[in-house]
Amino acid sequence: MKVAIFTETFLPQINGVTNTLSRLSEYYEANDIKYLIFAPDSDVGKNTNYNIHRFFSIKFFLYPECRIAFPNTFRLNALLFDFKPDIIQLMTEFNMGMAGLKYGKNHGVPTVSNYTTNFCQYLNYYNLGFLKNYIWDYMRWFHNQNNLTLCPSEEIKLYLKNKGISNTDIFSRGIDSEKFNPKLRSENLRKRLGVNDKLVFLYVGRVSPEKDLDILIDAYTKVYNKYGDKIALVITGEGPYLNRCKNDLPKDTIFTGFKKGKKLAQIYASGDIFVFPSSTETFGNVVLEAMASGIPVIGADAGGVKNTIEHKINGLKFKARNANELTNSMIELIEDEDLRNTLSINARNTGLKRSWNKVFSRLMDTYDDILLNKKNSIISA
Repeated sequence: MKVAIFTETFLPQINGVTNTLSRLSEYYEANDIKYLIFAPDSDVGKNTNYNIHRFFSIKFFLYPECRIAFPNTFRLNALLFDFKPDIIQLMTEFNMGMAGLKYGKNHGVPTVSNYTTNFCQYLNYYNLGFLKNYIWDYMRWFHNQNNLTLCPSEEIKLYLKNKGISNTDIFSRGIDSEKFNPKLRSENLRKRLGVNDKLVFLYVGRVSPEKDLDILIDAYTKVYNKYGDKIALVITGEGPYLNRCKNDLPKDTIFTGFKKGKKLAQIYASGDIFVFPSSTETFGNVVLEAMASGIPVIGADAGGVKNTIEHKINGLKFKARNANELTNSMIELIEDEDLRNTLSINARNTGLKRSWNKVFSRLMDTYDDILLNKKNSIISA
C-alpha cells in the first residue's frame, strides 16, 4: 500500500496532529508501507527526511506557530505521478488538504479526510463567531467529498453527524506507556519547582483562550483561598493567554514554559492531579498522556475528553465551563486520598490499553476496506 499524506501542520510543530503523524510514519516504516508527507515549510532546521516534501507557507494569524501552505501544483503533481498513491490521507481541511482532495478527484485515488480540530468552536474565543456558518458550509462540503471522514472519538462522530457529515469512522489515538510512565516521578524535580511537600495540580497544553483557562483560573483561585500553600499549580505550555494566567492566578503558580520528550514525561509523572478544563477538544492527547503517567484527571464532560474519562473510575468529569463544578472536583480529590489512589491506578491501566499499534492496525483495515470497495466498483462497472 502507498499512502500520500497532506497536512497543514507537521514537525517541528508540537500538537496532537503532529504527534499522531510522527507515530504513524514510524508505523508505516516498520511495516514496509510506502508513504509521502506533504507539509508546510518550517522556520526551524532543514528537511532531512526524504519522505517529507515541504511547500512555501505563511504563519496563521490565530495560531502563529501554525502555518498556511501554498503548494506548487506542478511540483506536487510530478511527485504524486511518480509515487502513484493508493490512498490519500488528508489531515487538515485547508490548502494542503484541498490540494490532496483535488488530486484524488482528478486521478481516481480514494481520499480519506480527518476531523482533528474544532475550528468553529475556537472562533467564539477570538470574537469571530460570525464566521461559523461560513466555515461549517465549507467543512461540510470538504468532508463530504471524501470516501470517508475519520474522527478521533465517538462524541465527535455524533457531533459531525448533527452537522451534516455522516460518512464517518473512528480513528482514535494511542499512547506510548513506556515514555509516559509513573516510574519517571522525580522528587528532585518537585524540589526544584518548590512543590515537594504540596499536592500538585498540573495543566499541560497550549495556553490559549479556547482551552477554557478562565475556568481554571476561577476554580483554582477558590481552591487556593481554602488550602493555601498545601497545594500548588504547575502550568506547562506557552501561548497568547500566558500573561492573563500570570496576572490572575496566585503568585506562587509555577510556569515551566514549553517542554517535550523526557522532561515533559517527568513533569506529568511528578504531578498529583491533572486538570484539563478545555471543552473544545476532538480527543485531548494530553489527557491520555496524564493517565499513562499514573495521575488522575479532572476534565470537562465535553468533546473527545468525554469519551476518555470514566467518571470516578479513571478520573472525574465536570460540566463544561462550570467553574463551581471544577472547584468541587478539585476539593474532592484533595480531601479523598483513597479516591486519588484508585483513580491513579485505573488511569495508568487506561493508558496501558491504548497502544498505537492497535490504533494503526485498525486504520489499515479501514484503508483495505476502501480499496476493496474501489476494486469491486470497477469490476461491477
